Amino acid sequence: MNAEPKTLVSILVPAFNEELNVVRCYESIVRVFEKLPDYSYEIIVTDNHSTDRTFELLEDLARKDPALKVIRFSRNYGYQRSLLCAYKAATGACSIQLDCDLQDPPELIPEMLGLWRNGHQVVYGIRRSLKDGFFVASLRRMFYRFITWISDDDLPVNAGEFRLVDRRILVELHKVEDASPYLRGLISAMGFSQVGLEYDRGDRIAGESKFPLKSMISLAVDGVLNHSLMPLRIASIAGIVIGVLSMVLTFIYLVGRVLLGQAWPAGFATTTILLLMSISINAVFMGILGEYVGRLFLQAKPGTKPIVEQKLNFPEVIALVARERQ
Repeated sequence: MNAEPKTLVSILVPAFNEELNVVRCYESIVRVFEKLPDYSYEIIVTDNHSTDRTFELLEDLARKDPALKVIRFSRNYGYQRSLLCAYKAATGACSIQLDCDLQDPPELIPEMLGLWRNGHQVVYGIRRSLKDGFFVASLRRMFYRFITWISDDDLPVNAGEFRLVDRRILVELHKVEDASPYLRGLISAMGFSQVGLEYDRGDRIAGESKFPLKSMISLAVDGVLNHSLMPLRIASIAGIVIGVLSMVLTFIYLVGRVLLGQAWPAGFATTTILLLMSISINAVFMGILGEYVGRLFLQAKPGTKPIVEQKLNFPEVIALVARERQ
């Protein structure tokens, strides 16, 4: 009697200068799957052109375990773009995104798989607590609520990058060509059945964070611009407000000049009012144009693919090496 085939799960791990964590991360994932006899795994690590021993360590691990696949980019393309490449390379029935520093615990993988088996296409981690300082943690939570408020999509609050997505989502992500993707919002906007899983985020045990405040701000800007036209609407609203104020000032000027006999400097008020009115009209029309440009931007935003410097344990690479040796 033939045994039932195991379900393949793709584990996606972005890495940049994680020589102190990459081996520990790999071993933690393997230990989890040793307790899951019905599942097999592939680990896809995207190395964002690390300058330390990260890729060297990955090469050693990949020689011992063909289930470990590595994509090394020709330069640092950023966290989100490297991660999108990992999603496109995943071949499993589902994929689980996991940070290399293990602040998001691999021990929750079985619970995520259980929720997936129950019919949910997306299982996202909800950060019940954060190990960041008070200021950074407050900024994170404020951003989550702000983008949920302004977005036309249903974005979960306090959800980070730790998530499971079904093969159906992976197929859709393979079609995405985006120069500045915001994956947590993109996946949330796809719909399907999505459920949250609360957990307490751990401390980074080794190495330094590769996501400083500057990167957080950049990610926040991508999130806002990719999922809301609110900035463009603010331009339109500002133009209308300035236009109304200009009309009020014009009325006050006429009343003061004609009825009250005020003697303002000749030409001063007229020039000021005309300037304000022209600025407001330009802002209104630029805002209207921006609404249409923004919709076109969201609908057909082009992107450039990151350049892959080297791949390890991918079938097409193995086949190419075999042909070269013949």
